[in-house]
Amino acid sequence: MPQNLDKALWQKAPEFRNLIRMLGTSIDGTKTLALGLSDIRGLNRRLALAIIRLMGLEPASRIGMLTDEQLEKIEKAIKDPLALGVPVWMINRPKDPRTGENRHISGNDIDLVNKMDVDRMKRLRSWKGLRHMYNLKVRGQHTRTTGRSGLVVGYLRQNLKKKSGGTEEPAK
Repeated sequence: MPQNLDKALWQKAPEFRNLIRMLGTSIDGTKTLALGLSDIRGLNRRLALAIIRLMGLEPASRIGMLTDEQLEKIEKAIKDPLALGVPVWMINRPKDPRTGENRHISGNDIDLVNKMDVDRMKRLRSWKGLRHMYNLKVRGQHTRTTGRSGLVVGYLRQNLKKKSGGTEEPAK
């Protein structure tokens, strides 16, 4: 019961916001700081917690209670976590193939960078690029029974049976 009372107090505070918009993502203001930031694509809980601690914020505080200045600082830290002091192994794009620098990509940029990577593999005609080009499995999965496109053989045989009146002909 005391938790509900506490929740009612901070939700009625004048500076509390129910919805926060950050890096193209809507975040529920009632979530804790670490959980709320992990809703952003490209940011997991571990990196979110590291950014929060390096900025000197309380991880258990609610994201809806943050000021605009704090939100801007957090957004800047998410865009460039290395400037804040986050180790290189925590970012998602070390040694970017195009620029050669260590970058962290978050938000909607992830889809764009992923598409550029696949297009680069196709242009180079690497093994993975060819598999992408022909819409086949890329990561070593079996292809005998899964990943098929088009009509299934069993479906064709059923239709041939119905048309021929019960005698089965081989599918062509």
